[in-house]
Amino acid sequence: MPATDVGAERRQSEQRAPERPWQTVVWDDPVNLMSYVSYVFQAHFGFSRERAEELMLRVHQEGSAVVAEGGREAMEMHVEAMHGYGLWATVRQGGPA
Repeated sequence: MPATDVGAERRQSEQRAPERPWQTVVWDDPVNLMSYVSYVFQAHFGFSRERAEELMLRVHQEGSAVVAEGGREAMEMHVEAMHGYGLWATVRQGGPA
């Protein structure tokens, strides 16, 4: 029976797997008004009023919302911008692409 290199098989599998996207997550807070959060989403991300309000409601009702996905550096820049607006935001790696 031939010996197999489990580590090599795992590395090959990981190389074939698509990279998971990074996400910018905005969290609910007791400070900012819902209208302000919606405004920030429109101003920074260019969302329509309807999309901005949908995401703002998700933040308010569910506690957080993913507002952007992409490369890590871009998501970190979005988080910094959200902090500049006074919103609580973090970066995380999302699920499978």
